[in-house]
Amino acid sequence: MSVNRLLLRRAIEEAEGYTELGMTEHVLRALQRRGALVHGNGRACYMLGDALRELARYEEALLPLERSADLLPDDIHVLMSLGWCYKRTGQLGKAIDVLERAVRIDSSEAVLHYNLACYWSLARNRTLALKYLSRALEIDANFRDLIADEADFNPLRHDPDFRLLAGVIV
Repeated sequence: MSVNRLLLRRAIEEAEGYTELGMTEHVLRALQRRGALVHGNGRACYMLGDALRELARYEEALLPLERSADLLPDDIHVLMSLGWCYKRTGQLGKAIDVLERAVRIDSSEAVLHYNLACYWSLARNRTLALKYLSRALEIDANFRDLIADEADFNPLRHDPDFRLLAGVIV
């Protein structure tokens, strides 16, 4: 194993340990020390991008997450983090596209459907928002507990079908 690969592997293991401990700043430092090596590894890119996302540095998170999505195109966690950052940087269309891709990869994850429902609500597409919310609740009814506090659903709050689906008593 080359020295660079060994250094990167150790940095990833260190970052994983810090991730388990919730020490996001340390994750970032462990990976940033390896510089360009990180950008050739999908897992390392994801961890770097996700640490930046956790720190609400969404714009900075895009490059490593996009690189990770190129290297790990079927990883729904990468796609979900990327969608999160697209939404928060005003790129709602890209957020929707990336989560639609994630759903095609794994349609059994309720959180993907729930997030898509949020994004479609923000995009003012009632039909798709209700479709994805319905599917999320079919997979995991516990998501119903999040709806009342979810600002992304504000465009739908007075829609009778939304209220019925959300369990809101009129």
